[in-house]
Amino acid sequence: MAREIINGIGIAYELLGKESDPAIVLTPGGRFPMTTPGLKELGEKLVAGGRRVLLWDRPNCGQSDFSIVGDAESEMHGEALSGLIRKLDLGPMVIAGGSAGSRISLITASRNPDLFTHVVVWWITGGHAGLAGLMRVYAAEAATAVSVKGMQGAVEHFGWAEQCENNPGMRAALLAQNPKHFIAKMQKWTAAYIPPAGSPMPGMSPEDFAAIKVPVLIMQNGANDLAHVPATTEWVHRLIPHSQLVSPPWGDDEWNERSSARNTGAAAGLFVNWPKLAPQILEFIKS
Repeated sequence: MAREIINGIGIAYELLGKESDPAIVLTPGGRFPMTTPGLKELGEKLVAGGRRVLLWDRPNCGQSDFSIVGDAESEMHGEALSGLIRKLDLGPMVIAGGSAGSRISLITASRNPDLFTHVVVWWITGGHAGLAGLMRVYAAEAATAVSVKGMQGAVEHFGWAEQCENNPGMRAALLAQNPKHFIAKMQKWTAAYIPPAGSPMPGMSPEDFAAIKVPVLIMQNGANDLAHVPATTEWVHRLIPHSQLVSPPWGDDEWNERSSARNTGAAAGLFVNWPKLAPQILEFIKS
């Protein structure tokens, strides 16, 4: 696992495949690391299809550093990713991701048109319940926990506990935070999950969507998925008229089934079926 300092933040990453092959970057959802089951397996299938693959840990994920700079976590992630791609001199390349990774991919592509040739996204979070979940899991609950227990509350909170267990530096950085500053930042991050007017997605205005001129492939959200509702992908498709909206390689209950399997220990993670995306991705970026 390699590491670069981007905007003062240590970013862990791994490159798969031949240096001479055109590159694609993959970003997972949640605060899951690049080692989460399903992500590297997707990358390996893309490598077999003739692509070089960049896997990376976002700030606050995996082995990358803790950081709460900026007014929105997704935008901070986008700035870190574009900085990493420039530092590694990998662009122009394909950018792809699911759930939080889809949001980061779209934000990064809209702000860095010189870096990308294609965009591929799936599980775009949206809808009232989905957006409320983002606010709760990524910011609001942690702020509430800190208001009760101090910074120890953040270390124990669902959104941070797994990161602290796997990355001792993350735990130390969290515990060193000023509780009032942390709560104020989480308040800002909570508000950042409210989409701009005319948009279904946090961090992206209609003008931001219009700025994406490269080919875009959108996997339709599942009918029974309240975290990623179909109306969101349909809305994004309308905001990027040249995009393609297609069915994913799984059914309408994929998110619910994977969530249940992960919670009961029946499956290794939420993304174990992501390797099934490889044929559609490869076919799209060849066209």
